[in-house]
Amino acid sequence: MPDLTLTFPSTLNVSVAVGDTAYYVATTTSGGFTTNSGDTVEIGEITSVNFTTNVIVVNTSLPSGVVTTNHFILFSKNNAASMSSILGYYAEVKMTNTSTTEAELFQVGIDMFESSGHA
Repeated sequence: MPDLTLTFPSTLNVSVAVGDTAYYVATTTSGGFTTNSGDTVEIGEITSVNFTTNVIVVNTSLPSGVVTTNHFILFSKNNAASMSSILGYYAEVKMTNTSTTEAELFQVGIDMFESSGHA
């Protein structure tokens, strides 16, 4: 599949990363407002991000010239790679105080939920 190079006139979102999926949606401007005027279409997987030049490269199967400056570009994270909760039945945590002075631990928290329906 060919690569599509997208150059943006302003700073890229700091969250965009290689492996994210890029999309576009057509927009129209009327009365000073820009609105979506079509369906969201997947462009492909982002293979390169350059924050200095505001350029992302996307691996795509779309024909050349489909994505234009009249499109709003967005991206989504890979949900499997961006999970922030603990997976599995058990978790183990090791906390070490390497300071030579006394320290107090005020609170430890965890984000968890039952996912299997078994009690």
